[in-house]
Amino acid sequence: MVIGSTIIAIVMASVVLVIRLKAAQKPATLKKIILPPIFMSTGFLMFLYPAARVSWSEALEAFVVGMLFSLLLIRTSTFEKRADDIYLKRSKAFIFILIGLLLFRILMKIYFGQRISVEETSGLFFILAFGMIAPWRIAMYYKFRKMQAVAKG
Repeated sequence: MVIGSTIIAIVMASVVLVIRLKAAQKPATLKKIILPPIFMSTGFLMFLYPAARVSWSEALEAFVVGMLFSLLLIRTSTFEKRADDIYLKRSKAFIFILIGLLLFRILMKIYFGQRISVEETSGLFFILAFGMIAPWRIAMYYKFRKMQAVAKG
């Protein structure tokens, strides 16, 4: 089960990387910034399944770790104005950060997967991922709005 979920995580990370690199070729919009965490939030429905539930303290810890990881993404995500549009500037560090986070996540999943159930591990890593993506996207939203204000003069 752990091997299968690790393979799926690697495939998903590869897909995210390709999507992210292609997205940098198109202008950024508020919708593209805001919608991913909103769509992702539906994943909290997994906690309706009792086996996936974790304690509030574990959930808070996972969320805080995700927020700490988001600092790397926030720091490396910048926008630039090209012609009349605003683009997310590609960071050379982003790929290495994403791969590093994936490797860290896999190692932690293997470690925790031996100590708690697969369902609880999934719940914790979902909360960690949401804790990373939500602050990152909020920061991107403010950076984008600031860039829009500067562009309008």
